[in-house]
Amino acid sequence: MNDKNLVSPPVGIDVTNWKLPENMHWSFQHMADFLPTAVIPRGYGAVSELPPAHRDLDSVILVPLVPGEVPVTVGAVMATTDTDGWMLLHHGQVLTEQYFGEMTQGTQHLLMSVSKSLIGAVAGALCDSGVLDPKAEVTDYLPELAQSGYAGALVRHLLDMRSGIDFSENYLDPLSGIRMLEQALGWAPTKAPGPTGLYPYLSTLPRKTAHGGVFEYRSCETDMLGWVCEAASGTAMPELMSQYLWSKLGTEADALIGTDQYGTGTFDGGINATLRDMARFGALFLNDGLSLNGERVLSSEWIEQTLSGAADSRDAFAGTPGDYLMPGGMYRNQMWFPYAGNDVVLAMGIHGQMVYINRPANVVAVKLSSWPLPQDPAKLFPTLRAFDAISAALLVETRSAPDPAAPVGRIADVGK
Repeated sequence: MNDKNLVSPPVGIDVTNWKLPENMHWSFQHMADFLPTAVIPRGYGAVSELPPAHRDLDSVILVPLVPGEVPVTVGAVMATTDTDGWMLLHHGQVLTEQYFGEMTQGTQHLLMSVSKSLIGAVAGALCDSGVLDPKAEVTDYLPELAQSGYAGALVRHLLDMRSGIDFSENYLDPLSGIRMLEQALGWAPTKAPGPTGLYPYLSTLPRKTAHGGVFEYRSCETDMLGWVCEAASGTAMPELMSQYLWSKLGTEADALIGTDQYGTGTFDGGINATLRDMARFGALFLNDGLSLNGERVLSSEWIEQTLSGAADSRDAFAGTPGDYLMPGGMYRNQMWFPYAGNDVVLAMGIHGQMVYINRPANVVAVKLSSWPLPQDPAKLFPTLRAFDAISAALLVETRSAPDPAAPVGRIADVGK
């Protein structure tokens, strides 16, 4: 159940001002009140249980970056990074679940680019079922793009953001590709002449380099991937995601997806979901593609090739024209790998959205936020360090305890 009726909307929030810092806490939790949306049904399956095992995670201290650094706690990080809600699962149990302001357990919060990882999972499920071939060309599914910049690009290039399309993700440039995309979607007022609607906009994008080169983060890649998924399956994304993902995760609530003027989903950043359901999504990458209910969502092969990447994935990431401050990392199947290796997997979105998966520690953490700036390393990396610190402490507990179900107390139990 959405909490949108519990809080009166600020006066005058609309497409012209919903991203102003003073409005975002409300607008990110009430997208359907001022933009068109479509429902992604949860279906009628059983809800996967998230049993509570509450711990005091706020007092965990982050590992110092340099000797003599003033100690910083997890609670301090969450209090200073515009958090709307966060939670952490360990072996499928809820160690903490916290909400701030008006956000509640039932709030469908805007995920921004965490949406990309959900679209990537749908694409993975379609590949598993044989509906979609990652080695096929985009034009095999969308022949109308034969004269577009995407001619010759593979589905695999979309999955890994390695096409040669000319598109700027500069959020601070009002005429960049991402801002013109928002204008085409109806998410922003018109700043310059351009097409109306997602698909008409994507059809205009030119190629700047050969497809299959270095990684470059571009929202248009996920939008094109969503279009290909719809064309391959003959099904619109809300129903497609419900069928292949949302109804299988044991979710508690429907999700929402923002749409353009023609009802096409905003695949790159328009999905809205609850904190708890995003934790269920993250658990797929700990459970070999199985939901917490034990239902097969993604094949073990898809999970494995996501985690391992291609032979050149890390080189492609290192060669990017952007600076993502993740040396040794990679991007694969619409998921981020911030470190060398594949112990930590992320889904991330601007303004502070994150799903964090730590595989050795069996941890899934989710944080949904309303940062004033789209990108803010001073808030992103402390959040990542906070989740790393909790995971490290839990891993020490598990390895030290004779019974993994009986932690030895490095993190305090609460309410026991």
